[in-house]
Amino acid sequence: MVLMMIFAEMWYTVADATSMDVIIDSINTYLIQTITMFRFWNMAYHKSVYKKLAKATIESPYFDISTKSRSALLRYWVKKNESYLKLLLLIGNLTLACWFLYPLLDDLEYNLFITIHTPFFYKSRFRYVLTYIVFWITFYYISNFIMANDIMMQAHLLHLACQLEVLSDCIKNTVKECQVQFQGEPIEKLIQNNQFVDVYLKRLGDIVNQHRFILRNIGELSVTLSTPMLGQLMCSGILIAFIGYQATTTFTENLTLGVKSCLYLSYNLAEFYVICRWCEEITNQTQAVGEAAYFSSWEYGLTKHPSVKSNLMLIIARANKPVIFTAGGMYNLTLESYTKLVKTSYSALTVLLRFRKS
Repeated sequence: MVLMMIFAEMWYTVADATSMDVIIDSINTYLIQTITMFRFWNMAYHKSVYKKLAKATIESPYFDISTKSRSALLRYWVKKNESYLKLLLLIGNLTLACWFLYPLLDDLEYNLFITIHTPFFYKSRFRYVLTYIVFWITFYYISNFIMANDIMMQAHLLHLACQLEVLSDCIKNTVKECQVQFQGEPIEKLIQNNQFVDVYLKRLGDIVNQHRFILRNIGELSVTLSTPMLGQLMCSGILIAFIGYQATTTFTENLTLGVKSCLYLSYNLAEFYVICRWCEEITNQTQAVGEAAYFSSWEYGLTKHPSVKSNLMLIIARANKPVIFTAGGMYNLTLESYTKLVKTSYSALTVLLRFRKS
């Protein structure tokens, strides 16, 4: 369905487009559809990776949320996921509402909400209503398909950030939680207790396994995201410039179209911001794991045991090389890159506006 829509939009651009505004409108529509199809194909191709990520918190025997603080952390990330999900859906559906309304409020007869070539004549009352309804259903389905892809990507990134923060809490409180089994006996005495050392080593070993498990999942996800995110970066830059151009030039002509352009621009800005925001959060959380290991009460003498020292050094060594998500290995997916993208798109927008005036 998406491919047929893209083909029809391209056909209209080549055969019927008469102005720069129409061409830009066409490019905006099929550009976001094309990159979504590519991302969806990539996700389907790496289905095993995404299945593993989706089940990571359930199937991992080392994911520990037994304490109140870690349960609170989990609830925090669940609420964070829900709030950003609602934000994307709200902006997306408001954009669609304006998208579907503006052809009914403009001065043109039998105008559709997308620039598309149809193989039949529809400019009569009955055919127009029927065509409008069919395209409305098709386009609404495709638009929700696009939003669903963005929401799924956000969910995978947020789950990893949540697992890393829970892991940091586990590392930081390992000694305290092991002490509970020994009725709060002072740590100075417990480090001489072989039974306590065994409990602590078992706990530390589970933490190392969970850390390795999370890093392996992050590594696999970063590899699968690299190429699609390069395409997303390029498309987002073009879309921000073109939609910004539409937003600045349509308000005086059609208020509904101007509001639609602003909302569409807001969705594209928010969608790429979410990806960069959570990719950077994962990078920060991988570094925080090393800090948590440093503040895990090792100074009481636990590092006298070789296994303790080697495990802590292993965690810190891995954390000192944080995972960084990249777009094609060329651009880091961080808020700094997001800011640079917006600045570059704004520069392109000013060029388009000058070209229009000339």
